[in-house]
Amino acid sequence: MPWDRRWAVAHERSCFDPQRPSWQPPNEFKRVAHSPSLQAVTVHCDMPAQRITLSHPKRPDLTIDPDNEGEALDFIQWVMPISHGGRLLPARLVRVPGRAMTDTSFPSISLINMNSHREVSVRLGQKLSHLRWRGNLILENLPAFSERDWIGKRLRVGLAELEIREQIGRCAATRASTRTGERDADTLGALKDILGVAEMGVYAVVVKTGDLRTGDPAEVLA
Repeated sequence: MPWDRRWAVAHERSCFDPQRPSWQPPNEFKRVAHSPSLQAVTVHCDMPAQRITLSHPKRPDLTIDPDNEGEALDFIQWVMPISHGGRLLPARLVRVPGRAMTDTSFPSISLINMNSHREVSVRLGQKLSHLRWRGNLILENLPAFSERDWIGKRLRVGLAELEIREQIGRCAATRASTRTGERDADTLGALKDILGVAEMGVYAVVVKTGDLRTGDPAEVLA
């Protein structure tokens, strides 16, 4: 998926080596789990111009080319005030050519079932944004948590086919509002009440490339 997780924000003690860039686990980077205010950052991508515009309710908009060293430093200064001061601070913007900076050691995309999301909202008695789960594909018209039965199966969406690999374990990042960046919902507690584990959504890998469009059906294959 174009520009999906193309960049990551390495913290001041990160083991990421810009001279030998390679995938690293999430704890090498700044995360919403430790700096909840980052949850309220939104990004507009202008791919033809190779630029992104970042917005946050407590910061002025910033437009940069993330691959420009000077502009990447502008981003670090922009994000510093909304990073948790008691945690490792952001140090540099990094990427690995040809590899998305996913939470998984394999190139994954994440799938969220909207009815699973709605069940969490009902359990909490709060209307939550599905953006808390940071899914790549949002699926409708499925029984709540039916995606948990897909591990090892294939899913056809549009012209693409995906192999469902594993459940997505959730962290404190989902407790923060995408509107304010404040922790305002016990999403992990709700998931444990419903499922016995703090999991939401599934990770998949693309096994057959193809175009997909909003509204395309999702079909579980044998």
